[in-house]
Amino acid sequence: MLFLSLTLALAASTPPPPASDSREARDVLLRREVGQVALAQFQKFDPLWHPDQRDCAGLVRFAYRSAYKRFYAERVERPLWLDVQGRPAEFADAETLLTRSFAPLGRDEAALESLRTGDLVAFRQEHDSGPVFHLMLVVRPEDKAHAPARVVYHPGEKGAAVRTGVLHRLATEAPLEWRPIPQNTAFLGFFRFKEWMQ
Repeated sequence: MLFLSLTLALAASTPPPPASDSREARDVLLRREVGQVALAQFQKFDPLWHPDQRDCAGLVRFAYRSAYKRFYAERVERPLWLDVQGRPAEFADAETLLTRSFAPLGRDEAALESLRTGDLVAFRQEHDSGPVFHLMLVVRPEDKAHAPARVVYHPGEKGAAVRTGVLHRLATEAPLEWRPIPQNTAFLGFFRFKEWMQ
């Protein structure tokens, strides 16, 4: 039921794309599809999403690749991502996605308000073995009155399920290290796919 209501809110509140075959129209469709693919994984894993790729970065890669295959297939004839050297690559981990394929929007309230479906919330946790990056995918209806912005993410553990929650609740209800607030040094900020900023 939650999945259905989220999907309906996303589809119903997103305005129809402009009639022209413009980049803007394509981007609206891509964003909507990225959100719907991500939310679908919350209900049931798509068998096309390989089990070895099921982590936070894998969810982002799968949702984007699926959306592009549906609405802009010629774009996925070359890899969507860049590797650490800046070369096109089929695979990129969370850190590499952030540093090479996404651009920071900021860490403040203005950045939060500017978020759109397909944007990311990013964290870096320090562990004895080194830093661990974590990504959450934003799903936000274009008409904010229809439903609040949500995050969809895979927690990273093998066999774990995809999770979702209301974005603004993270700021007050999540453990401090997972709160998307400027006071949290583990919070890297909000990010947008670079191709959607050109």
